[in-house]
This record gives sequence, C-alpha cells and structure tokens, in this order.
Amino acid sequence: MIPEQEVANTKLRTLYAKAKWRALWSADNIAAFEAALADRSRHGLDRLSFEVANPEDVDAAKADVALSQAALDYADALANGRVDPASLYEVYTLPRPKTDVPAGLGAALEAGSLTEWFESLAPQDAEYRALSDAYRNFSQAASREGAAPTLSGGVIRVGDRDDRVPAIVDQLTESGYLVANGAAVDTVQVPPSRYPTPLLYTQAVADALKGLQTDYGIAADGVVGPETLKVLNLGAGDRARSLAVALERRRWLARTSPATRIDVNTAAAQLRYYRDGALRDSRKVVVGEPGHETPALSSPIFRLVANPTWTVPKSIQNGEMANVGEDYLLAHNMVLKDGWIVQQPGTDNALGLVKFDMANDQAIYLHDTSAPALFERSQRHLSHGCVRVEDALGFAQMLAEDQGVVDAWQTAQATGETTFVPLPTRIPVRLLYHNVYVGDDGAVAFRTDPYGWNDPIAERLGFSKASARRAEAGAIDVGP
Repeated sequence: MIPEQEVANTKLRTLYAKAKWRALWSADNIAAFEAALADRSRHGLDRLSFEVANPEDVDAAKADVALSQAALDYADALANGRVDPASLYEVYTLPRPKTDVPAGLGAALEAGSLTEWFESLAPQDAEYRALSDAYRNFSQAASREGAAPTLSGGVIRVGDRDDRVPAIVDQLTESGYLVANGAAVDTVQVPPSRYPTPLLYTQAVADALKGLQTDYGIAADGVVGPETLKVLNLGAGDRARSLAVALERRRWLARTSPATRIDVNTAAAQLRYYRDGALRDSRKVVVGEPGHETPALSSPIFRLVANPTWTVPKSIQNGEMANVGEDYLLAHNMVLKDGWIVQQPGTDNALGLVKFDMANDQAIYLHDTSAPALFERSQRHLSHGCVRVEDALGFAQMLAEDQGVVDAWQTAQATGETTFVPLPTRIPVRLLYHNVYVGDDGAVAFRTDPYGWNDPIAERLGFSKASARRAEAGAIDVGP
C-alpha cells in the first residue's frame, strides 16, 4: 500500500486514490515505460530527463510514487506539451488538448497497455510524423557534423571566384536546395561533376540560393551578403532545435481541427483556407511586425465588410500620426470624429476594399490593403498586428460563394459605402506561429523566427540559446 502522506501532488493523489492506494507498477509496466522514454527523441524530448528512481535505492512505496510522477510528467508533455503557452504569451486563445492524464495512466497501468497509451498521446497526423522524422535526421546529422567552418567575408555575386563557394554549395546541397546527382529540386539541377571551376559562383548556385533566401525571409536576389551568410552558417543542430520547437507547438493544439477553417501561419506569412477537410486556397499575407506581433489566437470570421472605414487606434494616432496636420488628413481621406481619426472608404483606405470581421477583443482581423506591392516581399512582417490578405477581394468572393451570399456581397461592394454582409456560418480562424512546417509540396519548410518566440520554448526543452537569425523588417507604412 502507498501511504497517503507520501503523496502531495494533486494529480498523483487522484491517481492513487482511484487505485485505493495500491502500488501500481509491475515489472512489465516499468519495462514499457522505460521503452517509451528511450524513444522520446521522436517527439524532440530527448534533451529532457524524466527521472525514474531505482527501486533498489529507495523503499518500494517511494519508488512506485516516483515512477508515477515521471510517467505523469512524460505523458503530460506528449498530450499537452512540456511548456504551457499561457505562461509565455499575454494572448493565447488557441484551443488546447483535453486529456485526463491521471485517469489515462491509471487505466493503462491496470490494463497493461502503457505502450499503446503513450503512443496515443501525441498528435497522430502526417505533419507531426514528418516533423518527427526530420528532427531525428537533423539530430543525427548534428551529432556527426562537428564544428563546421564559419563563413564570413564580403559579398559574392554571379561570376565571382571565391574560396567560400564549395562550402556554400555543400550547404545548399545538404539543405536540399541543390542536388549533385542530376535529380531536380524545384527548377535547379547540378550536373554530377558539380562545377568546372569549383570556386566559381555560378547562376545555378545563385538560383538555388534564392530558394534559401525566400525560405528565411531575405531578399531573394541570389547575392551572398551578410544576412545570407548568417543563414548559411546554420547547421543541422540549429534545424533540429527549430524542429523540436515545432513539435512542441503542435502538441499545444487540439487534436481535431475544424474541417472548415482558415489557418494563418504568422511566422511564414501564409494563409490556408480549408473547406470540408480539403485545402481550398493558399495565399500570402502581411502580418504584425516585431513589436506589434500578431497574437496566437482563435477567432471566427462572422461577416464581410465592403468598403470599410478605418478608425485609427489611439496608439497610432498618438504615435506615428501625433504631429500630422489637416493637409495630411485631407490627402489621406481622413476626418476627425469625437477625437478619433477615421479614414473614409476608398481604394486608398488602409483596410482596402474589404474587411473580414472577427469576433475577438484584441481588435485583430483580416483585411485588404492599399499597398498590394508588399506581397512581393519575401519578408512580410510589416503590419501593426492585423493580417493583410493578398487579393482580398478575390478571397472575399470565394468565401461569399462558399457561404451562399455572393449576391449580397456583390451588391454591398457596388454601393461604395460601408456595408455589412453577415455570414450564415462563422468560419474559424487560427493564427498560428509555425516557423517550421510541412509545405504544400509535402516537404519540411524552414522559416526564420521573426518574433523570437522560439527561444524560451527551446531552452525549456533542454536546448542552448539560439544562433539562428531573426527576420528584420523595416516599417514601411502606417496601417493596422
């Protein structure tokens, strides 16, 4: 029997009270738990120690309780994540998993099904498995790579000969942007002989480099400059670190996603629209700049707003626009109403010609923009927190068609005045921060950590401080 005074933890007390304070751990259960722990690299948790007391070192009751505590800790990390996102962010409203870990552990111990139970706790989807496989591969590569040479020096352009070129080619090949056997990666191929002059920086290498630059939010010009060198210096260990964080972020999410939903990946500045479980649309977005981060939240679109006005938030009115005069307001179609600056409807409105109203108390929503050229930038963390949608009018038309309100939407547009079109069914929107994810082509894609949100998670997973660069985007306009 387990003395009640030996158990102070609430979850443990729940577990043992249900078992009528009997010891729970047989030799078979201990073996199953040890096997599960030995396989924790599949979840990026191999840098954490889930201490299990040796039964020979302590009395049987204490050993049983210690095993239960370790099993609860590991199970909770799989089911809910090792880190509570609410402890990291002021705003985090994405639905969390709902798993009764103590009840599940008790049932699995009694049934002798610990192996199957631990297997069931983490996400079961294909994306999680792909990230898991990638984590293991990069972790193994990191253990072999040793201290890679650090690339430094000046700019390299097409036609230059530089002794850093072989190392750059090796890095691009290792990362999948180039292949040396003639097989295509996107549109780039490398002949088996690589290059006639190994030190020559060719157009083929520059074209491959553009893919890496795009992935990491650098101007995709194929030129090897200081920011590109920072990314080229990232090793397999850096990528393994990012993948461990990616796995953790997915463990935070409810295991079942709404079949019809809009997912905005704020790290990658990309929107995906799913309808009835299938990907319906994908497009670029502009999201919050560092310092005005788009929060991680779940909030539905409940109506379309044609020809919206924009009421300038006081933070902008008293900040960037503190000293503007009447000429500025007139030039930007703005008026003062009860102490607030309000921009009138029109093509120059900061919200563009459509706003996707969302039900939240953070004043966060999707909208059009009067600056569509921003979507051509590889680094699109430029807003004050809201999400600007590429071809927002086309996206609104798509939603209106899918919701059966296309006539009402087109009539609203034609008025030229602010008009609201309710949606018969609200569309859930999830604002996610996934800088490593599986792209539409099925390959694992890496992006920068523009908000620096990965570091505290990685450190709690047992990793050292990051060497990866953060994206840096200069403010280019005033808008939500």
